[in-house]
Amino acid sequence: MKFKHSITVALIFILLILSACSKEAPTAVATDPAKPGASSAPKDAAASTEPITLKFYNSSGTFTNTEFKTFIADPVNKKFPNIKVERIEPPTGTTPEDFFSSGQIPDIIYSSSSSHRKVISLGVLLDLNEYVKKYNFDLTRIKPEMLSYAKELSNKGELLELPFNSNQHILYYNKDIFDKFGVPYPSDTQMTWEQALELGRQLTRTENGVNYIGIDAEGPIGIAKNLALPVIDPKTGKSLLSTPDWVRVFNVAKQNYEIPGYIGKADKYVYGRDEFMKDRNLAMRPTWLANMVGPLEELRQQGLEVNWDIAPVPTFSDQLGKSREAQNHTLSVFTKSTHKDEAFQAIAHILSDDTQRILSRNGRVPSIINPELEKEYGADLPVLKGKKVQNVFAVKPIQEHTSHQFELDINKFVTEAAASIAKGTDVNTAIRKASESIDKEVERLQKNQ
Repeated sequence: MKFKHSITVALIFILLILSACSKEAPTAVATDPAKPGASSAPKDAAASTEPITLKFYNSSGTFTNTEFKTFIADPVNKKFPNIKVERIEPPTGTTPEDFFSSGQIPDIIYSSSSSHRKVISLGVLLDLNEYVKKYNFDLTRIKPEMLSYAKELSNKGELLELPFNSNQHILYYNKDIFDKFGVPYPSDTQMTWEQALELGRQLTRTENGVNYIGIDAEGPIGIAKNLALPVIDPKTGKSLLSTPDWVRVFNVAKQNYEIPGYIGKADKYVYGRDEFMKDRNLAMRPTWLANMVGPLEELRQQGLEVNWDIAPVPTFSDQLGKSREAQNHTLSVFTKSTHKDEAFQAIAHILSDDTQRILSRNGRVPSIINPELEKEYGADLPVLKGKKVQNVFAVKPIQEHTSHQFELDINKFVTEAAASIAKGTDVNTAIRKASESIDKEVERLQKNQ
Protein backbone atom coordinates (compact mmCIF):
# COMPACT_ATOMS: atom_id res chain seq x y z
CA MET A 1 0.00 0.00 0.00
CA LYS A 2 2.83 2.35 0.81
CA PHE A 3 4.38 1.64 -2.59
CA LYS A 4 1.12 2.40 -4.44
CA HIS A 5 0.62 5.54 -2.38
CA SER A 6 4.15 6.76 -3.28
CA ILE A 7 3.46 6.24 -6.99
CA THR A 8 0.20 8.15 -6.73
CA VAL A 9 1.87 11.11 -4.98
CA ALA A 10 4.67 11.15 -7.55
CA LEU A 11 2.20 11.15 -10.47
CA ILE A 12 0.24 14.01 -8.92
CA PHE A 13 3.45 15.99 -8.42
CA ILE A 14 4.52 15.46 -12.05
CA LEU A 15 1.08 16.49 -13.33
CA LEU A 16 1.22 19.67 -11.27
CA ILE A 17 4.63 20.59 -12.79
CA LEU A 18 3.38 19.94 -16.32
CA SER A 19 0.27 22.00 -15.66
CA ALA A 20 2.35 24.92 -14.41
CA CYS A 21 4.64 24.72 -17.45
CA SER A 22 1.70 24.67 -19.84
CA LYS A 23 0.32 27.85 -18.26
CA GLU A 24 3.61 29.70 -18.62
CA ALA A 25 4.32 28.71 -22.22
CA PRO A 26 1.85 31.07 -23.96
CA THR A 27 3.27 34.07 -22.10
CA ALA A 28 6.76 33.28 -23.35
CA VAL A 29 5.49 33.11 -26.92
CA ALA A 30 3.41 36.27 -26.65
CA THR A 31 6.33 38.43 -25.52
CA ASP A 32 8.75 37.21 -28.16
CA PRO A 33 8.55 39.74 -31.04
CA ALA A 34 10.15 37.26 -33.42
CA LYS A 35 7.16 34.88 -33.16
CA PRO A 36 3.58 35.20 -34.42
CA GLY A 37 1.12 36.68 -31.96
CA ALA A 38 3.82 38.75 -30.26
CA SER A 39 2.70 41.49 -27.92
CA SER A 40 2.98 45.05 -29.30
CA ALA A 41 4.24 46.31 -25.93
CA PRO A 42 7.94 47.27 -25.92
CA LYS A 43 10.38 45.31 -23.82
CA ASP A 44 11.26 47.19 -20.65
CA ALA A 45 14.16 45.21 -19.24
CA ALA A 46 17.61 46.48 -20.12
CA ALA A 47 19.59 44.20 -22.41
CA SER A 48 22.07 43.71 -19.58
CA THR A 49 21.92 44.02 -15.80
CA GLU A 50 25.64 44.81 -15.53
CA PRO A 51 26.57 48.40 -14.56
CA ILE A 52 26.82 50.38 -17.81
CA THR A 53 27.77 53.96 -18.62
CA LEU A 54 26.30 55.40 -21.81
CA LYS A 55 28.10 58.38 -23.31
CA PHE A 56 25.94 61.24 -24.65
CA TYR A 57 27.19 63.66 -27.32
CA ASN A 58 25.39 66.84 -28.45
CA SER A 59 26.41 67.49 -32.07
CA SER A 60 24.60 70.87 -32.24
CA GLY A 61 21.87 73.01 -30.73
CA THR A 62 21.22 74.49 -27.29
CA PHE A 63 21.01 71.77 -24.64
CA THR A 64 21.83 72.94 -21.12
CA ASN A 65 23.27 70.69 -18.43
CA THR A 66 20.06 71.13 -16.44
CA GLU A 67 18.07 69.87 -19.43
CA PHE A 68 20.44 66.93 -19.92
CA LYS A 69 19.99 65.87 -16.31
CA THR A 70 16.21 66.38 -16.34
CA PHE A 71 15.40 64.88 -19.75
CA ILE A 72 18.10 62.23 -20.20
CA ALA A 73 20.25 61.17 -17.26
CA ASP A 74 17.69 61.04 -14.45
CA PRO A 75 14.80 59.34 -16.33
CA VAL A 76 17.08 56.66 -17.82
CA ASN A 77 18.75 55.87 -14.51
CA LYS A 78 15.38 55.72 -12.74
CA LYS A 79 14.07 53.23 -15.31
CA PHE A 80 17.30 51.25 -15.58
CA PRO A 81 19.24 51.54 -12.28
CA ASN A 82 22.26 49.79 -13.82
CA ILE A 83 22.58 52.42 -16.57
CA LYS A 84 24.26 55.76 -16.04
CA VAL A 85 24.33 58.39 -18.79
CA GLU A 86 27.28 60.79 -18.90
CA ARG A 87 27.62 63.81 -21.14
CA ILE A 88 30.70 64.30 -23.31
CA GLU A 89 31.51 68.00 -23.52
CA PRO A 90 34.15 68.68 -26.18
CA PRO A 91 35.88 72.09 -26.30
CA THR A 92 33.81 74.99 -27.63
CA GLY A 93 33.97 75.17 -31.42
CA THR A 94 34.53 71.44 -31.92
CA THR A 95 32.76 70.33 -35.10
CA PRO A 96 31.20 66.86 -35.54
CA GLU A 97 34.07 66.07 -37.93
CA ASP A 98 36.62 67.03 -35.28
CA PHE A 99 34.80 65.08 -32.60
CA PHE A 100 34.47 61.78 -34.45
CA SER A 101 37.95 61.95 -35.97
CA SER A 102 39.35 62.27 -32.42
CA GLY A 103 38.37 58.66 -31.75
CA GLN A 104 35.77 59.34 -29.06
CA ILE A 105 33.03 56.71 -28.75
CA PRO A 106 29.64 58.11 -27.73
CA ASP A 107 26.60 55.84 -27.46
CA ILE A 108 23.77 58.34 -27.92
CA ILE A 109 24.01 61.29 -30.32
CA TYR A 110 21.75 64.34 -30.03
CA SER A 111 21.30 66.40 -33.21
CA SER A 112 19.39 69.43 -34.44
CA SER A 113 18.81 70.76 -37.95
CA SER A 114 22.21 72.41 -38.09
CA SER A 115 23.93 69.02 -37.84
CA HIS A 116 21.60 66.31 -39.24
CA ARG A 117 23.12 66.19 -42.72
CA LYS A 118 26.67 66.72 -41.50
CA VAL A 119 26.52 63.87 -38.98
CA ILE A 120 24.80 61.56 -41.46
CA SER A 121 27.49 62.25 -44.07
CA LEU A 122 30.11 61.00 -41.59
CA GLY A 123 28.47 57.54 -41.55
CA VAL A 124 28.35 57.38 -37.76
CA LEU A 125 24.62 56.73 -37.23
CA LEU A 126 23.19 53.25 -36.72
CA ASP A 127 20.14 52.12 -38.72
CA LEU A 128 17.52 51.75 -35.99
CA ASN A 129 15.00 49.71 -37.99
CA GLU A 130 16.30 46.43 -36.54
CA TYR A 131 15.98 47.73 -32.98
CA VAL A 132 12.51 49.18 -33.57
CA LYS A 133 11.40 45.68 -34.58
CA LYS A 134 13.41 43.90 -31.89
CA TYR A 135 11.93 45.96 -29.05
CA ASN A 136 8.45 46.49 -30.55
CA PHE A 137 8.86 50.27 -30.58
CA ASP A 138 5.65 51.85 -31.88
CA LEU A 139 6.60 54.47 -34.48
CA THR A 140 2.98 55.57 -34.90
CA ARG A 141 3.24 57.36 -31.52
CA ILE A 142 5.56 59.95 -33.10
CA LYS A 143 4.13 63.07 -34.74
CA PRO A 144 3.88 62.28 -38.47
CA GLU A 145 5.65 65.42 -39.73
CA MET A 146 8.60 64.65 -37.46
CA LEU A 147 8.81 60.96 -38.33
CA SER A 148 8.48 61.78 -42.03
CA TYR A 149 11.42 64.17 -41.79
CA ALA A 150 13.53 61.56 -39.99
CA LYS A 151 12.80 58.94 -42.65
CA GLU A 152 13.59 61.36 -45.48
CA LEU A 153 17.13 61.78 -44.19
CA SER A 154 18.05 58.45 -45.79
CA ASN A 155 17.38 57.34 -49.36
CA LYS A 156 18.12 53.73 -48.43
CA GLY A 157 15.14 53.14 -46.16
CA GLU A 158 17.25 53.55 -43.03
CA LEU A 159 15.95 55.10 -39.84
CA LEU A 160 18.97 56.96 -38.54
CA GLU A 161 17.30 59.18 -35.96
CA LEU A 162 14.27 59.20 -33.68
CA PRO A 163 12.62 62.58 -32.95
CA PHE A 164 13.23 63.71 -29.37
CA ASN A 165 11.32 66.99 -29.31
CA SER A 166 9.74 69.51 -31.65
CA ASN A 167 11.65 72.76 -31.45
CA GLN A 168 9.05 75.34 -32.42
CA HIS A 169 9.26 79.08 -32.95
CA ILE A 170 7.72 81.74 -30.73
CA LEU A 171 7.95 85.52 -30.49
CA TYR A 172 9.68 86.60 -27.28
CA TYR A 173 9.11 90.17 -26.13
CA ASN A 174 10.58 92.31 -23.36
CA LYS A 175 7.67 93.85 -21.49
CA ASP A 176 9.88 96.50 -19.84
CA ILE A 177 10.79 98.04 -23.20
CA PHE A 178 7.12 98.14 -24.26
CA ASP A 179 6.21 99.73 -20.92
CA LYS A 180 9.05 102.22 -21.17
CA PHE A 181 7.75 103.63 -24.44
CA GLY A 182 4.04 103.14 -23.77
CA VAL A 183 3.54 100.68 -26.62
CA PRO A 184 0.93 97.88 -26.28
CA TYR A 185 2.31 94.34 -26.04
CA PRO A 186 2.07 92.03 -29.09
CA SER A 187 -1.39 90.53 -29.48
CA ASP A 188 -2.14 86.86 -28.86
CA THR A 189 -3.41 86.93 -32.45
CA GLN A 190 -0.66 86.15 -34.95
CA MET A 191 0.79 89.25 -36.64
CA THR A 192 1.84 89.63 -40.26
CA TRP A 193 5.40 90.74 -40.92
CA GLU A 194 4.07 94.17 -41.89
CA GLN A 195 2.41 94.52 -38.48
CA ALA A 196 5.42 93.18 -36.59
CA LEU A 197 7.85 95.53 -38.35
CA GLU A 198 5.58 98.51 -37.70
CA LEU A 199 5.50 97.57 -34.01
CA GLY A 200 9.27 97.23 -34.09
CA ARG A 201 9.56 100.68 -35.67
CA GLN A 202 7.76 102.22 -32.68
CA LEU A 203 10.28 100.66 -30.29
CA THR A 204 13.51 101.35 -32.17
CA ARG A 205 14.94 104.48 -30.62
CA THR A 206 17.87 105.77 -28.58
CA GLU A 207 17.36 106.97 -25.02
CA ASN A 208 19.99 107.86 -22.41
CA GLY A 209 22.68 106.48 -24.69
CA VAL A 210 20.97 103.10 -25.11
CA ASN A 211 20.08 101.98 -28.63
CA TYR A 212 16.79 100.04 -28.33
CA ILE A 213 15.96 97.66 -31.17
CA GLY A 214 12.28 96.91 -31.79
CA ILE A 215 12.65 93.59 -33.59
CA ASP A 216 15.30 91.43 -35.24
CA ALA A 217 13.40 89.17 -37.66
CA GLU A 218 16.46 86.85 -37.79
CA GLY A 219 17.43 87.81 -41.33
CA PRO A 220 16.69 85.87 -44.53
CA ILE A 221 17.56 82.46 -43.08
CA GLY A 222 15.17 82.94 -40.15
CA ILE A 223 12.36 84.51 -42.18
CA ALA A 224 12.61 81.74 -44.80
CA LYS A 225 11.53 79.28 -42.11
CA ASN A 226 8.01 80.72 -42.42
CA LEU A 227 7.92 79.05 -45.84
CA ALA A 228 10.27 76.09 -45.17
CA LEU A 229 12.50 77.16 -48.06
CA PRO A 230 15.57 75.16 -49.11
CA VAL A 231 18.54 77.20 -50.33
CA ILE A 232 19.68 74.63 -52.90
CA ASP A 233 17.58 72.69 -55.41
CA PRO A 234 17.92 69.03 -54.30
CA LYS A 235 17.88 67.82 -57.93
CA THR A 236 20.06 70.34 -59.73
CA GLY A 237 22.27 71.54 -56.87
CA LYS A 238 21.66 75.13 -57.99
CA SER A 239 20.78 78.14 -55.84
CA LEU A 240 17.07 78.85 -55.29
CA LEU A 241 17.55 82.39 -53.97
CA SER A 242 16.14 84.02 -57.11
CA THR A 243 12.73 82.31 -56.73
CA PRO A 244 9.74 84.57 -55.86
CA ASP A 245 9.47 83.21 -52.31
CA TRP A 246 13.10 83.93 -51.52
CA VAL A 247 12.75 87.44 -52.98
CA ARG A 248 9.79 87.98 -50.59
CA VAL A 249 11.99 86.83 -47.71
CA PHE A 250 14.87 89.18 -48.59
CA ASN A 251 12.48 92.10 -48.95
CA VAL A 252 11.16 91.57 -45.39
CA ALA A 253 14.74 91.49 -44.12
CA LYS A 254 15.48 94.72 -46.00
CA GLN A 255 12.43 96.41 -44.47
CA ASN A 256 13.69 95.33 -41.03
CA TYR A 257 17.16 96.80 -41.67
CA GLU A 258 15.67 100.07 -42.98
CA ILE A 259 13.88 100.89 -39.72
CA PRO A 260 15.50 104.18 -38.60
CA GLY A 261 18.00 103.49 -35.83
CA TYR A 262 18.15 99.73 -36.47
CA ILE A 263 21.71 99.61 -37.87
CA GLY A 264 24.11 100.07 -34.97
CA LYS A 265 27.73 101.06 -34.60
CA ALA A 266 30.16 99.41 -37.01
CA ASP A 267 27.16 98.45 -39.20
CA LYS A 268 25.79 96.08 -36.57
CA TYR A 269 22.62 94.47 -37.95
CA VAL A 270 22.22 91.23 -35.96
CA TYR A 271 20.71 91.26 -32.48
CA GLY A 272 20.26 87.94 -30.72
CA ARG A 273 20.00 86.15 -27.39
CA ASP A 274 22.53 88.29 -25.52
CA GLU A 275 20.80 91.52 -26.52
CA PHE A 276 17.48 90.12 -25.29
CA MET A 277 18.64 88.37 -22.09
CA LYS A 278 21.70 90.29 -20.94
CA ASP A 279 21.83 93.74 -22.57
CA ARG A 280 18.01 93.86 -22.61
CA ASN A 281 17.82 96.36 -25.43
CA LEU A 282 16.03 94.04 -27.91
CA ALA A 283 12.24 94.28 -27.61
CA MET A 284 11.12 91.36 -29.82
CA ARG A 285 12.90 88.23 -30.97
CA PRO A 286 11.26 85.46 -33.05
CA THR A 287 13.28 82.30 -32.49
CA TRP A 288 13.33 78.69 -31.32
CA LEU A 289 11.88 77.65 -27.97
CA ALA A 290 15.01 75.66 -27.09
CA ASN A 291 17.27 78.60 -27.90
CA MET A 292 15.80 80.76 -25.14
CA VAL A 293 13.67 78.90 -22.57
CA GLY A 294 16.49 76.82 -21.05
CA PRO A 295 18.98 79.72 -20.92
CA LEU A 296 16.34 82.04 -19.45
CA GLU A 297 15.72 79.49 -16.69
CA GLU A 298 19.45 79.21 -15.98
CA LEU A 299 19.63 83.01 -15.85
CA ARG A 300 16.72 83.00 -13.37
CA GLN A 301 18.58 80.49 -11.20
CA GLN A 302 21.45 83.00 -11.05
CA GLY A 303 19.05 85.61 -9.70
CA LEU A 304 18.75 87.54 -13.00
CA GLU A 305 15.24 87.68 -14.43
CA VAL A 306 13.95 89.32 -17.58
CA ASN A 307 10.38 90.69 -17.64
CA TRP A 308 9.27 88.84 -20.77
CA ASP A 309 6.39 86.97 -22.36
CA ILE A 310 5.56 85.21 -25.64
CA ALA A 311 3.24 85.63 -28.63
CA PRO A 312 2.76 83.67 -31.87
CA VAL A 313 5.60 84.15 -34.34
CA PRO A 314 4.86 86.65 -37.20
CA THR A 315 4.38 85.38 -40.75
CA PHE A 316 3.37 86.37 -44.28
CA SER A 317 -0.23 87.48 -44.77
CA ASP A 318 -1.07 84.40 -46.86
CA GLN A 319 0.40 82.06 -44.23
CA LEU A 320 -1.61 83.12 -41.18
CA GLY A 321 -2.42 80.20 -38.91
CA LYS A 322 0.97 78.65 -39.55
CA SER A 323 4.19 79.06 -37.60
CA ARG A 324 7.71 78.59 -38.90
CA GLU A 325 9.01 75.11 -39.66
CA ALA A 326 9.46 72.98 -36.55
CA GLN A 327 13.01 71.83 -36.00
CA ASN A 328 13.56 68.15 -35.29
CA HIS A 329 15.78 67.51 -32.28
CA THR A 330 16.70 63.84 -32.52
CA LEU A 331 18.46 60.96 -30.79
CA SER A 332 20.62 58.38 -32.55
CA VAL A 333 22.95 55.49 -31.71
CA PHE A 334 26.62 55.53 -32.75
CA THR A 335 27.60 52.72 -35.10
CA LYS A 336 30.65 51.88 -32.96
CA SER A 337 28.83 51.86 -29.63
CA THR A 338 29.45 48.71 -27.58
CA HIS A 339 26.06 49.17 -25.91
CA LYS A 340 23.72 49.49 -28.88
CA ASP A 341 20.81 47.65 -27.26
CA GLU A 342 21.02 49.62 -24.03
CA ALA A 343 21.37 52.89 -25.95
CA PHE A 344 18.26 52.14 -27.99
CA GLN A 345 16.28 51.13 -24.92
CA ALA A 346 17.35 54.34 -23.20
CA ILE A 347 16.11 56.32 -26.20
CA ALA A 348 12.85 54.34 -26.23
CA HIS A 349 12.27 55.28 -22.59
CA ILE A 350 13.09 58.93 -23.30
CA LEU A 351 10.28 58.78 -25.89
CA SER A 352 7.83 57.19 -23.46
CA ASP A 353 4.77 59.12 -22.28
CA ASP A 354 6.32 59.45 -18.80
CA THR A 355 9.57 61.07 -19.97
CA GLN A 356 7.94 63.15 -22.70
CA ARG A 357 5.65 64.52 -19.99
CA ILE A 358 8.78 65.68 -18.14
CA LEU A 359 9.95 67.41 -21.34
CA SER A 360 6.64 69.18 -21.78
CA ARG A 361 6.38 70.28 -18.16
CA ASN A 362 9.92 71.69 -18.44
CA GLY A 363 9.53 73.74 -21.60
CA ARG A 364 10.06 71.47 -24.61
CA VAL A 365 7.36 70.34 -27.04
CA PRO A 366 7.08 66.52 -27.11
CA SER A 367 7.74 64.54 -30.28
CA ILE A 368 4.96 62.06 -29.50
CA ILE A 369 1.24 62.35 -30.19
CA ASN A 370 -0.44 63.07 -26.86
CA PRO A 371 -2.53 66.26 -26.63
CA GLU A 372 -2.69 65.89 -22.84
CA LEU A 373 1.03 66.59 -22.58
CA GLU A 374 0.63 69.95 -24.33
CA LYS A 375 -1.84 70.99 -21.61
CA GLU A 376 0.97 70.52 -19.07
CA TYR A 377 3.54 72.53 -21.05
CA GLY A 378 5.87 74.51 -18.78
CA ALA A 379 4.13 73.50 -15.55
CA ASP A 380 7.38 72.59 -13.72
CA LEU A 381 9.64 75.33 -15.11
CA PRO A 382 9.72 78.39 -12.83
CA VAL A 383 10.74 80.76 -15.65
CA LEU A 384 7.49 79.93 -17.49
CA LYS A 385 5.22 80.62 -14.51
CA GLY A 386 2.65 83.21 -15.52
CA LYS A 387 3.73 83.21 -19.16
CA LYS A 388 1.24 82.84 -22.03
CA VAL A 389 2.35 79.31 -22.79
CA GLN A 390 -0.84 78.67 -24.76
CA ASN A 391 0.72 80.81 -27.52
CA VAL A 392 3.25 78.03 -28.14
CA PHE A 393 0.39 76.03 -29.66
CA ALA A 394 -1.68 78.92 -31.06
CA VAL A 395 -0.51 78.35 -34.65
CA LYS A 396 0.53 75.14 -36.36
CA PRO A 397 4.22 74.52 -37.15
CA ILE A 398 5.08 73.39 -40.67
CA GLN A 399 7.33 70.46 -41.52
CA GLU A 400 11.03 71.24 -41.65
CA HIS A 401 12.45 71.21 -45.16
CA THR A 402 14.90 68.45 -46.06
CA SER A 403 18.14 70.31 -46.61
CA HIS A 404 20.74 69.62 -49.29
CA GLN A 405 23.92 67.99 -48.01
CA PHE A 406 25.85 71.21 -48.68
CA GLU A 407 23.29 73.66 -47.29
CA LEU A 408 25.25 74.31 -44.11
CA ASP A 409 28.37 74.96 -46.16
CA ILE A 410 26.73 77.63 -48.33
CA ASN A 411 24.51 79.41 -45.78
CA LYS A 412 27.42 81.82 -45.29
CA PHE A 413 26.63 83.32 -48.70
CA VAL A 414 23.02 84.00 -47.61
CA THR A 415 24.40 85.72 -44.52
CA GLU A 416 26.80 87.77 -46.68
CA ALA A 417 23.88 88.83 -48.88
CA ALA A 418 21.97 89.96 -45.78
CA ALA A 419 24.96 91.96 -44.58
CA SER A 420 25.29 93.70 -47.95
CA ILE A 421 21.56 94.57 -47.96
CA ALA A 422 21.90 96.00 -44.45
CA LYS A 423 24.65 98.27 -45.86
CA GLY A 424 22.45 99.46 -48.73
CA THR A 425 22.83 96.94 -51.57
CA ASP A 426 19.58 96.32 -53.45
CA VAL A 427 17.93 92.91 -53.05
CA ASN A 428 18.34 91.75 -56.66
CA THR A 429 22.06 92.49 -56.73
CA ALA A 430 22.65 90.78 -53.39
CA ILE A 431 20.72 87.70 -54.51
CA ARG A 432 22.56 87.49 -57.83
CA LYS A 433 25.99 87.62 -56.18
CA ALA A 434 25.01 85.09 -53.52
CA SER A 435 23.56 82.71 -56.12
CA GLU A 436 26.74 82.82 -58.18
CA SER A 437 28.84 82.08 -55.11
CA ILE A 438 26.54 79.24 -54.04
CA ASP A 439 26.61 77.56 -57.45
CA LYS A 440 30.42 77.74 -57.60
CA GLU A 441 30.82 76.42 -54.06
CA VAL A 442 28.43 73.49 -54.61
CA GLU A 443 30.30 72.57 -57.78
CA ARG A 444 33.60 72.68 -55.88
CA LEU A 445 32.27 70.58 -53.00
CA GLN A 446 30.84 67.98 -55.40
CA LYS A 447 34.24 67.62 -57.09
CA ASN A 448 35.96 67.14 -53.74
CA GLN A 449 33.64 64.38 -52.54
